[in-house]
Amino acid sequence: MKARIKWTDGRQFVAESGSGHSLVIDGHPDHGGRNTGPRPMELLLMGLGGCSSFDVIDILAKARAQVTDCVAELEAVRADAVPAVFEKIHLHFVVSGRALKEAQVKRAVELSAQKYCSASIMLAKGGVEITHSFEIRES
Repeated sequence: MKARIKWTDGRQFVAESGSGHSLVIDGHPDHGGRNTGPRPMELLLMGLGGCSSFDVIDILAKARAQVTDCVAELEAVRADAVPAVFEKIHLHFVVSGRALKEAQVKRAVELSAQKYCSASIMLAKGGVEITHSFEIRES
């Protein structure tokens, strides 16, 4: 896996993934940025959410669950001192579908957290306290 980060000006950068996708990263105006893109730590949080969401949907699809929507809401707490690492992260999944079974959704979230989500497991091994919850909505 590769990535390339190119500085444009101020505290703005363009990040390009090895698969050829680009996005703008920028800093808060208090730190010389112009707020034209997410902050680097926001990208880490979004990456965790994307990784875990991918797993949950993949596991539920293999179980033939009739999922119509899945939203992961993440909330993180960072240390007050430098480095301002993540100390706690909570992922809350809102899974919508037809006749979804609580046990299936619970198992999908647990498998992602404990076995499949590389980002979650890596952060947890680094000392981040990661918790999960979910709710099911009928659609």
